[in-house]
Amino acid sequence: MRIHLITPIVTEGVRTLEDVAGLNSADLSITQSLIASGPVSIECEFDEAMSVPGIVAEALAAERSGADAILIDCMGDPGLKAAREVVSIPVFGPSETSMHLAAMLGHRYSVVTVLDSVVPMLENLAKVYGTSEKLASVRVINIPVLELEAAPERLTDELAKASLAAVEEDGAHAIVLGCTGFLGCAEAIDAALKTRGYSLPVIDPIPATVCVAAGIVRAGLTHSKRTFAHPRSKELMGYPSINIQGE
Repeated sequence: MRIHLITPIVTEGVRTLEDVAGLNSADLSITQSLIASGPVSIECEFDEAMSVPGIVAEALAAERSGADAILIDCMGDPGLKAAREVVSIPVFGPSETSMHLAAMLGHRYSVVTVLDSVVPMLENLAKVYGTSEKLASVRVINIPVLELEAAPERLTDELAKASLAAVEEDGAHAIVLGCTGFLGCAEAIDAALKTRGYSLPVIDPIPATVCVAAGIVRAGLTHSKRTFAHPRSKELMGYPSINIQGE
C-alpha cells in the first residue's frame, strides 16, 4: 500500500520523506511531493486558496502513479473536497480526521495551532465537520510556520503551555496539534501533561491520519461519488498541469 502526502506549499525542506520515514512499514510506504506553484506557507484563507490548483494537480498525478490514498499535509485541509472530486482513491484531510478522532476519544477537545489568523479557519472547519459542539477552544503559540524548526525547545515549551491552559482553563479532554508542522511533538506534550496529572489523548495529525487512511484502504472503501461527483466536462483555462476527463 502507498499513501501519498501532498505538502501544499512551494518551500523545500519544510517536509521531507525523512520526517515521515517512521510511518513506513512492511506493507505501507509513504511518498511525498510539494506543489509546483502556490504559497511558501499556509497561515490564512488566502494562502489556502492559492494552494488548491497545485493540490488538485498533485492528487491527479498521485492517482495516476498508483497511490492507494492521498493525505493533504495541512491542518486547513485545503483542496480536500476538490481533490476528492477529481480522483477515485480516498483523500484525507488531517484536520477532519483529527477532529473526529478527538471528538470520539474525549468529551471535549482543544486545538493548539500557530497564529491567530488560523483560529477562524479551524473553528469553521469544526462546524463543517460536525464537531464544533465538542470544541473547547483553539489556542495559539504565536510562532509562524516557517519558524517552527528554528527553536525546537521553544516550540515544545509553547505547545505544552498552550495545551495545559486548554485543559485547565478551557476544559479540554483531548488535544489536537493544529499544524502538521508540529509533527513529532505529541510525545513531549503528552509527557508534559502527565507531569501535571493529566492523562489524555494528544493527537499528532499526520501519523493519526496515516493510520486511518491505511484502515480505509484495507477495508476497500473510498469516498462516495454521490457526494464528491466527478467534474463535468468543460473548458479549463490557465491550468496546463490539471487534465481531467469530465463526465
